[in-house]
Amino acid sequence: MKTLAGVSAVLGFTLMLFGGEAYVAHLPQESSPEFVHLSLGGQTASTDTDIDHTEVVGQYCVRCHNDRRMTGNMSLEQFDAANPERNAELSEKMIHKLRAEMMPPPGARRPAGDTLLSLVLALESSMDAAAVANPNPGGRSFQRLNQAEYGRSILELLDLEIDAGDYLPLDTKSANFDNIADAQMLSPMLLDTYFRAAAEISRLAVGDPNVLPSSKTYTNGGYVSQWDRVEGAPFGTRGGISAVHTFPADGDYVFKMAFEHTTTGGFFGGTSRDEQIEISIDGERVALYWVDRFMNVSDPNGANMQSEPIFVRAGPRRVSAAFLRQAEGPREDVVSPHEWSLSDRQIGVSGYGITALAHLKDLAITGPYEATGVSETPSRSRVFSCRPLTLEEAPACAEEIISRLGPQAFRRSLTQDDLEGLMSFYELGFADGGFELGVRTAIEAILASPDFVFRLEEAPSGVKAGESYAVSDTDLASRLSFFLWGAPPDAELLVAAKKGELSDESGLTAQVRRMLQDSRAEALGTRFASQWLRLEDLDKVHPDRLFFPDFYQQLADAMLRETELFFNGLVRKGPKRA
Repeated sequence: MKTLAGVSAVLGFTLMLFGGEAYVAHLPQESSPEFVHLSLGGQTASTDTDIDHTEVVGQYCVRCHNDRRMTGNMSLEQFDAANPERNAELSEKMIHKLRAEMMPPPGARRPAGDTLLSLVLALESSMDAAAVANPNPGGRSFQRLNQAEYGRSILELLDLEIDAGDYLPLDTKSANFDNIADAQMLSPMLLDTYFRAAAEISRLAVGDPNVLPSSKTYTNGGYVSQWDRVEGAPFGTRGGISAVHTFPADGDYVFKMAFEHTTTGGFFGGTSRDEQIEISIDGERVALYWVDRFMNVSDPNGANMQSEPIFVRAGPRRVSAAFLRQAEGPREDVVSPHEWSLSDRQIGVSGYGITALAHLKDLAITGPYEATGVSETPSRSRVFSCRPLTLEEAPACAEEIISRLGPQAFRRSLTQDDLEGLMSFYELGFADGGFELGVRTAIEAILASPDFVFRLEEAPSGVKAGESYAVSDTDLASRLSFFLWGAPPDAELLVAAKKGELSDESGLTAQVRRMLQDSRAEALGTRFASQWLRLEDLDKVHPDRLFFPDFYQQLADAMLRETELFFNGLVRKGPKRA
């Protein structure tokens, strides 16, 4: 199957990470259908070993292409046809001109018989053999973490789930891939976004009882059906919005709900009576309100409802605002039998959707007000592996935390200079606000460091500019994990790299197989396959609701997920062998 062959090619690609980024060597063999001699009348000929090709060049080419005339800005006086790989650029030009029958030019003397064909075949054979013996891995400029890699790195490091799109700009793509180093632009404004992201994320990870109130809005698209329960919402509800929100501190928060309205400003779903909407946190109801079906956008509060302040403890919480389901079991709407969404703003007033239900458009969470402190959260548990009981114990505890987080963030061992620099940031924060602020400041420095933001690699000593070399096991571990997992290497992979096992083919193969069986390898489907097959562009496709009345956003999401799961299944099972 072509699909299985494609997966095999993908797996082969993962093992070719010893040079440039996203480089795949492809050297067709003469026995393959891809190998075709393109010109010289489509002829092929065996290389005649009796012909002195250097003499042929000297007799028929050097007359024009010499050091004095430099026709075509090239000289062949010193060209050695027996070793064309020594001047690869010039040899490729010669092959191109000879294959196109552009040289010798019309009217110039030409050798008899298949001499030119023999020459070009000899050049191609030597160049191909040199390429096989010395593959060019390509160059690599700096590479920074893209949005997905940044978010996954934060999750692995701090056990804090974030939406990197809230902090970083859209990634620049090349051939629809967002991890190509040459396409990643760098500017002072972009660096500033990484600094601001480091400050905000470190605050969320450690918590801040002095944080000022802020607002975060979660939105439903017009193609989302709200007839059934949405993923994450409590059972017995329908529609609405459910999301994981990180509360920065213990305190009061206000939840504001905006409802869909008709084009005339009326409440969408106004024919539906006795609608109730509940707010739940981690599946527990904290508020329940009757929905006013007569509200209008012209009202002082618009088509919106706002909760009373609700006390919530710090940390990531599953927040849901959903309508209570009024009836269980299958339904049959004889007026509008389809899963109508808001793809057409006229539904509800144009004859379709007369029995349409109320739709929640936005959920905004604002706070904290009157913050009382910071409760224990998963990220705080990950960060604070020790707690000082006295001021004298604080520096040692901070050094332990930094020594643990630093290598994981930088994807290498910390040097003494690294440790001293991060401890100086801790001391600055400690002087301003005590131990926790000191640790938070050190984490901010870690996240703002080039060693975290950029995937830096160091060439071995003695390597000249432009010279190919095998990357170190530590750098190879980073390349491998970011391709297969979209995340930094785990402890086992780093240990294998430290032992030098990745330089051995069997050790590298064993690690690749282990990583492909890990749940994190789902990133191959959600990241690589999605971009390769352009699945992300499905969000740009909105079928006409009259021709495809059963299409809605949850169906589109399921179609996308099915393709990702199919790809990941092929990768895990591998191609069948006869």
